[in-house]
Amino acid sequence: MSVTPLVADRRRHDLDWIRVCAFMLLILYHVGMFYVPWDWHVNSPRPVEQLEPVMQLTNPWRLTLLFLVSGAATRFLFDSLQRDGRGAVRRFAGSRTLRLLPPLLFAMFVIVPPQSYYEVVEAAQGLGIVDPGRSHWLADFWMKYATASGGWCDADGCLTTPTWNHMWFVAYLFVYCLILAGLLLFGRRWLPVLQKGLERALGGWGLLVWPVLWLFLLRWTLGPVFPTTHALTDDWYNHAVSFGAFLFGFLSARSSLLQARFEKVRLPALLLGLCAWAGWAAYSWTYRDGGVPPEALRGGMRFVYALDQWAFIAAALGYGARYLNRDGPLLRYLTGGVFCFYIVHQTITVVAAYHLARLGLPQGLEAAVLIAVTFGGCLAAYEIARRVGPLGLLLGVRARSASRPRLAGEAGPALV
Repeated sequence: MSVTPLVADRRRHDLDWIRVCAFMLLILYHVGMFYVPWDWHVNSPRPVEQLEPVMQLTNPWRLTLLFLVSGAATRFLFDSLQRDGRGAVRRFAGSRTLRLLPPLLFAMFVIVPPQSYYEVVEAAQGLGIVDPGRSHWLADFWMKYATASGGWCDADGCLTTPTWNHMWFVAYLFVYCLILAGLLLFGRRWLPVLQKGLERALGGWGLLVWPVLWLFLLRWTLGPVFPTTHALTDDWYNHAVSFGAFLFGFLSARSSLLQARFEKVRLPALLLGLCAWAGWAAYSWTYRDGGVPPEALRGGMRFVYALDQWAFIAAALGYGARYLNRDGPLLRYLTGGVFCFYIVHQTITVVAAYHLARLGLPQGLEAAVLIAVTFGGCLAAYEIARRVGPLGLLLGVRARSASRPRLAGEAGPALV
């Protein structure tokens, strides 16, 4: 049984822009991770403590938003496959496997290892090893990395390899797509019913109230028991939030009614988000040195975090619907490259940051150079990948046949 979309087939350029902007913010966030005094793969010898509130501005919601817009793009892809004929679920699962699994495996064994290498170098230097690159720690590094035989441990624990680091997002998205394929195999006829139910539940201020209460409930019940690990098998709070956002995006992508409601509440959502961010940033700053807050305050901050999380997402969707629903050559270029940018950006940042820190540049100049090198490296990787077919598959650049026109409403070339 085919599913008839509840709105006319059309491309959601606002979601394309939101996805591109969210990934670009993530790149800047990871540059910030080098400077903020939080544990990361490599850290600046000159940490900037005042950067913490700025990092908190996107910390609660950036990846939840990415899962939501990925779910929406997945809906457009699935609908386009249904229009092409039978076997839509099988072709959907095959498409997601081909699109996500090769880049994930390639990244784990080629792109990510330099991150682990410099993480081990910094850990060795912290243990007093003057030249880690010439020590037994890093001899035959890639082989030790690939076979989980490195034995790289310090006081903070051991480094488990091979690892996916920032590619956890792709691993989770791949699993979510396969779960969705199983659900669609038996229940795709219910898509219009579920979409209408979602529209009824999120009428009026329900668009802001019910998602916040849901996120608060998850943070209250699952959050303390299952802290975020990105390890897939024990990450149940993160799964509840991320898979929930993915399903919400999938069910809401075709709803012009919800799109209009997000546009209507964009300003209240933004104001609520800014107030929640101020509260959460102040709370995090106050207890940044490991102090234990009162339990009542901790419970209240779980609600503030949930409000921050959803209010900024609602504002992004609302302002996107109002101002970003337009096409253009820049959008088409960035949409084609954003997955490649995501795959390579963190390794470029880690390697460049480690070496820049040893040049003794003024910190502002150093940060500007690091941002420029990261974006320049991403663009270079994209330009190379789009010209070398097999590399394009591994770096998330999907070749398009010149004879095949884009279908109306089809998810773009950078569906992730």
